[in-house]
Amino acid sequence: MSASARSIYVDEDVGKDDFSAAGTEESPYKTLLFAYIKSPPGQPDGPQYFIRKSQTATVVENVDSAGRQEWKPAAKSALKKAATLYDQHKKKLARGEELALREKKEAAQRQQSLEEAKKIKIVQDPSLPEATKIMLSEKDPKVVKLRSGKSEKDVDDSVGRGTRVRVTGRVHRLRTQKDVIFVTLQDGYGFLQCVLTGDLIKTYDAITLTLETSLEICGEMWEVPPKQHAPDDRELHADYFTVIGRAAGDKDAITTRVAPDSDPQNLYDNRHLVLRGETSSSVMKVRAAVLRAFRKTYDELTPSCLEMTPPCMVQTQVEGGATLFAFDYYGERAYLTQSSQLYLETCLPSLGNVFCVAPSFRAEKSLTRRHLSEYTHIEAELDFITFEDLLVHLELVMCTVIDTTLANPAIKKLVYELNPSFQVPERPFLRMKYSDAINWLREHDIANENGQPHEFGDDIAEAAERKMTDIINRPIFLTHFPVEIKAFYMKKDPTDLRVTESVDCLMPGVGEIVGGSMRMDDYDELLAAYGREGIDPAPYYWYTDQRK
Repeated sequence: MSASARSIYVDEDVGKDDFSAAGTEESPYKTLLFAYIKSPPGQPDGPQYFIRKSQTATVVENVDSAGRQEWKPAAKSALKKAATLYDQHKKKLARGEELALREKKEAAQRQQSLEEAKKIKIVQDPSLPEATKIMLSEKDPKVVKLRSGKSEKDVDDSVGRGTRVRVTGRVHRLRTQKDVIFVTLQDGYGFLQCVLTGDLIKTYDAITLTLETSLEICGEMWEVPPKQHAPDDRELHADYFTVIGRAAGDKDAITTRVAPDSDPQNLYDNRHLVLRGETSSSVMKVRAAVLRAFRKTYDELTPSCLEMTPPCMVQTQVEGGATLFAFDYYGERAYLTQSSQLYLETCLPSLGNVFCVAPSFRAEKSLTRRHLSEYTHIEAELDFITFEDLLVHLELVMCTVIDTTLANPAIKKLVYELNPSFQVPERPFLRMKYSDAINWLREHDIANENGQPHEFGDDIAEAAERKMTDIINRPIFLTHFPVEIKAFYMKKDPTDLRVTESVDCLMPGVGEIVGGSMRMDDYDELLAAYGREGIDPAPYYWYTDQRK
């Protein structure tokens, strides 16, 4: 090796493979590969590589550890390995440069194509019939006539042309082929496949089309060709389109921001985009149908129930102080309501049976399926009834709501798409007292949360409750819970003062879906209940007044 060869130093313990290292004794590299990259070997007087492990090198017994600090020429095997890795590194760089050049060339070609596409202008053909504006859900044959045939060259002229229509919507699905672009629009009411061909697909707007872009499209309505598929077995053959609002693409595209395999927290944060998906929008449609069914059912009951709108800001608790969202109300302590049932009760004397559809709030910081900070709460209060009347009413309302919801074919289709195994509840619902449930759980060796056999007084946990319900596999009215585990206002069973006239409805595959009870009607008993629960009766004066 030439005397002028530069020395490069590598310390595998304390060296650094970054810009701060210089390959000197004072500032060595960490690996031979990095040394090769920064100071490549050359002929005839390439650099000489020295190496050491200043902290971990093996030291011969009874020999001074200072030997670790000695720089030694790199072994041939180490140099050979580094050379191999260096060759791989160079090839990788070459491939990267080649890819960068190819991408740059493709980007230039695409930019040129886009500039050419901008020159292509499309206009509506004045010789065509005026387009009829329709919603994507419009299927009335008196409004929309479909043309039949496989193509313009193979048309059944005996049935005439299809209706020329004008539709608006957002791009829900997009499929680009060599000579055709398939666009499926959605507008919240339906879906429609649109077929773009010819000059339409050569335009700048077509080439840069992205999902969720808002479009207006005009064209003739056709039947879908045999063996092809499209929503409602029809499609629009476009003759003109225009962009109303362009949606983001690339990294900001909706498919990137809310990919199906995204982390759940990301989907929560982008709920406004998730709602555009078919699953979430279907859930919202079914939810709306269920709410309509509840209102219809309550209105058609005999006697009917009148809808009320109770307040959300209250000064009282209903389900326990530990789950209250508290806030300052002009210097006074107030809460978001846990339940509107006590307020509804004040309406009974003058309005008869009442119900509400209103938000309720529970301050339970949990991510389980049973814990929501806010949810829509459907509650009803009935006057002059017995506990048996209450059970009959609950079963009737639930089953009527389900029947009403499924009577709509479109909603029924969505229900079974979302939950193919859904079954209409079997009637009559099974009646089971809490004490019988405790015995059932013991007989079937289903332990409580502490791993012990259930005892009277246990608050049956969700897991045990669901297991029992799924094994029995019938809707269950679980009744007569102990006084200690139920709300203060629940009426005691006069035949067994240990328990209340209360009920939870348990549904197979779901768990508890409804809760209810009779109310205390005795003034002194209610005051005693306040005291038992440590509740100040002052804010409840309006509720207590009803017992006078």
